[in-house]
Amino acid sequence: MTRRTGTLSQWDDAKGYGFITPDGGGARLFVHIRAFGMRPHRPYVGERLSYVEGQDAQGKRRAQAVQGLARPAAPPPARPRDGSQVLLLVPAFAAFVLACHVLWGLPNWLWGAYTALSMATFIVYALDKRAALRGEWRVAENTLHALSLAGGWPGALLAQHTLRHKSSKPSFRRVYWTTVVLNLGAFVAVFTPLLKS
Repeated sequence: MTRRTGTLSQWDDAKGYGFITPDGGGARLFVHIRAFGMRPHRPYVGERLSYVEGQDAQGKRRAQAVQGLARPAAPPPARPRDGSQVLLLVPAFAAFVLACHVLWGLPNWLWGAYTALSMATFIVYALDKRAALRGEWRVAENTLHALSLAGGWPGALLAQHTLRHKSSKPSFRRVYWTTVVLNLGAFVAVFTPLLKS
């Protein structure tokens, strides 16, 4: 099988597919994330690739057995816009909950609820990350936001930074931080006298 070379000219990281422009011209070639196999970084526009041209089940042309030709000195994988110092929000929140427990006697189940929701949310993020890498069915963003709003936002924050998942999409991040503010506001309103006259 003859290997050819080209450049990744279009890539949708959320959907896991894009197009390769062959060297020497010609029609662009569809490429799916599964064609890359296991690799240390995500595909990116401008990446030089080698591939074998094949066909899908419908007879349409597509790239297979794709390999990167060169790795840049500073690869462009997505990085969170806010630094890792934002992770300090998790222990800060834990300290705040502890202080509220000492001052006003919070229900015993509250610790367990936040812990369980955070663990569940982290696992769902990990499963969605794996699905994205494999080109499989993804978890709906509304589900991720609902988990954060319910109290799993600390787990979501840890997942975004440790898994590098959903950490660079501005629209997702805006909604995520809205769920954090709403959850914290509800916590203060329900479990503390701070907003009560």
